[in-house]
Amino acid sequence: MSADSKQPQPSPDDRAPATADDATSLLLSNARLTDGRTVDVRLGRGRIEAVGTAGSLTAVGARVDLSGYLLLPAPAEPHAHLDTALTADSAGPVSYAADEVQRRVTEAALLQLGHGATALRAHVRIGDVHGLGPLEAALQARRSLRGLAELTTVATPRLLTGAAGADGLAMLRDAVKMGAGVIGGCPDLDPDPTGYVEALLEVAAEHGCPVDLHTDGDDPARLARLAAMAGGLRPGVTIGPCAGLARLPADQARRAADQLAAAGVTVVCLPQGGCGATGLRGTAPVRLLRAAGVRVAAGGGALRDVSNPVGRGDPLEAAYLLAALSGLPAPEAYAAVSTDARAAMGLPEVRVEAGFPAELLAVRGERLTGVLSLAYSRIVVHRGRVVARTSAVREYCDSAAALDLPRQARPTRPDSGGPGGPGVVRS
Repeated sequence: MSADSKQPQPSPDDRAPATADDATSLLLSNARLTDGRTVDVRLGRGRIEAVGTAGSLTAVGARVDLSGYLLLPAPAEPHAHLDTALTADSAGPVSYAADEVQRRVTEAALLQLGHGATALRAHVRIGDVHGLGPLEAALQARRSLRGLAELTTVATPRLLTGAAGADGLAMLRDAVKMGAGVIGGCPDLDPDPTGYVEALLEVAAEHGCPVDLHTDGDDPARLARLAAMAGGLRPGVTIGPCAGLARLPADQARRAADQLAAAGVTVVCLPQGGCGATGLRGTAPVRLLRAAGVRVAAGGGALRDVSNPVGRGDPLEAAYLLAALSGLPAPEAYAAVSTDARAAMGLPEVRVEAGFPAELLAVRGERLTGVLSLAYSRIVVHRGRVVARTSAVREYCDSAAALDLPRQARPTRPDSGGPGGPGVVRS
């Protein structure tokens, strides 16, 4: 049994209920694996039933030919802000009406699902003038997404200490009762950061739920206190984006990494940009943290909101940036958005092997390095069925013919120039 299997499992409220689709069989044929093998993969009841050499398995139900595709464990999104997503171009103040929040959460989740993320953890602000309304809307979105993606909500109050924090603490307990699967927030914004963490961990211990905190990680003493307090909590503690840790002197950063590793704290970095809860940009020192034994996952953070007006919501882009800018080998970079991200979220491990959950992503390409560099066509599998498909076609004009590029067929549309029109390459 791997260490990941010891991670806390989602509560029953966070699990999608069994559906008729779970009982159907699906055969993924001629899929290429990262070890170079070409295999057939049969799925049933939400799990991988069998993996065999290409042509060895028969289809009981539907069949999808994955010739030309690389088959991978599906990515997961461990750090999203879906309640504020897609608001960067809003003409006025962002609306927190329940229907607007639900629409944004649903639309952003589907955007990320299309890229391959079949599980998402969304941080939702509670308190202030909006109370528990945004969380209630996000929970409604979670229900509407069942069967397509697994969405977990993180209740994030602004204040938890002093007279001003009393309401936040009461609201946090109500949020857990409503169905928030995780509790979190940004202790750096509270007048008493240590008190904030203490209060949060107390509620987590009461209800047995995980903790996911925002911090820049630029204060070694504060990180040390956090690690000391978090060490005994089960289920575990996740922090991020910790970009400030990269700005510390090397010896202080290494000491902080050792303390986080000893406490079993997971770090979620945000290679694609920051988020509103922490004002600074940058990426945590991924290689230093991994060398110390810290589990490091990668998330998307803000998505087209005031904190980051752009963003693709694409886990493969996060993995690409970890490989290109942080120097991680491609398999480790992809693990940060898949295996390590799922572990950080307390989800079961996924491998392309019999018995594992059927949470898979097929990407057109032959090798992981190429997939991280340029991946457009994708097929997403959640609970054993295809839930999203993206197909991209690139066309070249006649001058490309001399390059002997692979083609599907020459188009014969009147506007294509007839037989002399562009060739077509599937991407």
